[in-house]
Amino acid sequence: MRTTDPLLQPYDLRGLRLRNRVVSTSHEPAYSEDGLPGARYRAYHVEKARGGVGLTMIGGSAVVSPDSPPAFGNLELYRDEAVPALRDLVEEVHEHGAAVMIQLTHLGRRSSNYTGDWLPLVYPSSLREPAHRAFPKVAEEWDLDRIVQDYADAAARCLEAGLDGIELEAYGHLLDGFLSPATNRRTDAWGGSLANREAFPRRVLRAVREAVGPDMVVGIRMSMDEDRPGGLEREEALAALRDYVGDGVDFLSVIRGTIDSDATLARVIPSMGTPAAPFLEFVGEIRAATSVPVMHASRIADVATARYAVQEGLVDLVGMTRAQMADPHLVAKVARGEEEQIRPCVGANYCLDAIYESGDAKCIHNPATGRELSLPQVLRRTTGRVRRAVVVGAGPGGLEAARVLGARGHHVVLLEASDAPGGQVRLAAASTRRRDLVGIVDWRVAEARRTGVELRFGVYAEAGDVLAEDPDLVVVATGGVPDRSFLEEGQDLVNDTWDVMDGGLRTGGEVLVYDDNGAEPGMDAAERLAADGARVRFVTPERMLAPLVGSMNSPAYLRAFAEHDVVVELAHRLTGVRREDGRLVATLWSEYTDRTHERTVDRVVVEHGTLPNDELYHALVPGSSNLGEVDHRALIAGRPQEVATNPDGAYQLFRVGDAVSSRNIHAAVYDALRLLHHV
Repeated sequence: MRTTDPLLQPYDLRGLRLRNRVVSTSHEPAYSEDGLPGARYRAYHVEKARGGVGLTMIGGSAVVSPDSPPAFGNLELYRDEAVPALRDLVEEVHEHGAAVMIQLTHLGRRSSNYTGDWLPLVYPSSLREPAHRAFPKVAEEWDLDRIVQDYADAAARCLEAGLDGIELEAYGHLLDGFLSPATNRRTDAWGGSLANREAFPRRVLRAVREAVGPDMVVGIRMSMDEDRPGGLEREEALAALRDYVGDGVDFLSVIRGTIDSDATLARVIPSMGTPAAPFLEFVGEIRAATSVPVMHASRIADVATARYAVQEGLVDLVGMTRAQMADPHLVAKVARGEEEQIRPCVGANYCLDAIYESGDAKCIHNPATGRELSLPQVLRRTTGRVRRAVVVGAGPGGLEAARVLGARGHHVVLLEASDAPGGQVRLAAASTRRRDLVGIVDWRVAEARRTGVELRFGVYAEAGDVLAEDPDLVVVATGGVPDRSFLEEGQDLVNDTWDVMDGGLRTGGEVLVYDDNGAEPGMDAAERLAADGARVRFVTPERMLAPLVGSMNSPAYLRAFAEHDVVVELAHRLTGVRREDGRLVATLWSEYTDRTHERTVDRVVVEHGTLPNDELYHALVPGSSNLGEVDHRALIAGRPQEVATNPDGAYQLFRVGDAVSSRNIHAAVYDALRLLHHV
């Protein structure tokens, strides 16, 4: 490795030598198996170690007590069975040169009363938690006694497993629940003064230090300023930290803010459309005021910002967590001088929102993350026959197909009807807040060109154009077209969200936006129309607003809706539109009351997903060797596609993304990678 790069300098953390300054900080991707870190969890962290990270931190957060039930796949460190599973992970991470620590916590009220063993949640005070809607029990003395012992026992398990260190979580959970005056309303010995409020966290710290002995690294991740009325402020946080250091804390991971609600969580973990590294200056001030090493991670998505943070002494260790979900080989690419090849984190926060949407973390445009057991993070050139491939369509699915086939060493031609790549990603990136999505496109274009893919734009490909390339393999990624077919009348009177986002529709007056998709497109269109001065009514058949937009991205939309007075109407279906006296009359039906009512507006904009643009695909099916068939068992198992139902066929034929059905970006790139990575 180059020794002059600040990011690549080794660092000694209380006797633990880290090979560089880059950390994957504690987070929970929900990859556990029965509460334990199994093969999938292990592979996810080993890939980062293989990719050069200095320190990977697991278990964000591993729970220490049964009455801290997992909120989203948390590791269960109150079980002895965790030790051998952790030991396997530690040994394999160490084999690849990285250190590994674990974050421990008691979630306090930040979970559900209706999961796990159905034990009541405990907290210093009886305050409802907004995100998980739990009403906690006020912790009694015997609760505190057993929880302290649970922390000590969990720490001992970590020591036995060979982990390099422990980080205690103290923002939004039980420990800071006691420390913060906003959440500690007690009048006994555990509340009131700072000395009383910090007494329980200090008791936990001392028990953990005693359990692991003097040599194991112990740190804390805590909010150093809750930035809310009546909350923990900087000076009290620093005073508490000084006492924690006296109790055995070796490093600090700095947080600013709270995670009680969706709105505050989105400020702590910022999404696209927000400034890069918003808290770095604050973190530098905290570092100057404390005696222990400092790490920090909050939207430090690019190497230049991370390098600056270390170079200027704002941090000792820099967290690039979401950035390494996008590219777990980020550090290795820096070391090889290949920064331009790093897959960018675009800040979509799909990694977090996907946990609630589909059960586990997923990078919006790296489908191999979390699937390391079946998909490669690094593509190798084929050792078999080099094939002639044609990809039609330069949306995310088509670009991924071209990238994968090019990296495998095949001869690839990509045909795109538009004069620019991107497909629907370009439409989404037309939103000022979501413009970083274009990185999904730009990176794939650059990677495809680097591997020799021929990109031809402005080519509306028909079957003859494809066959003229004499292909062995054809991938149809022609996307979809907006679906208005659900309307009983007035399909020709309405606009769709594409009209709004491509700039073709600019309108004032009253606009009804009907969203029967539940994802970002309808919200983007409503926000843009409202910002342009339209009076927007947002109608959906759902019982909630945009259910596929998760907690990390919804706050920005809700803020925009509030700023522009967007009216929301739930549980109504748009059935038809007619013209009357120069305006449009929308008929809305509620299946809950079986009644209809009408609204007269100037424009109606609909979002109902897309219908496959599949004419080319069906024209090519008869000449294909597989007649378009996909062997689902082979696909799921990661085996090559060997369907050969047409002996006269000249080429394999597949389609991906919205050319199959209306889905999201991740589905499109996942289609392409798992179909083609072994071609």
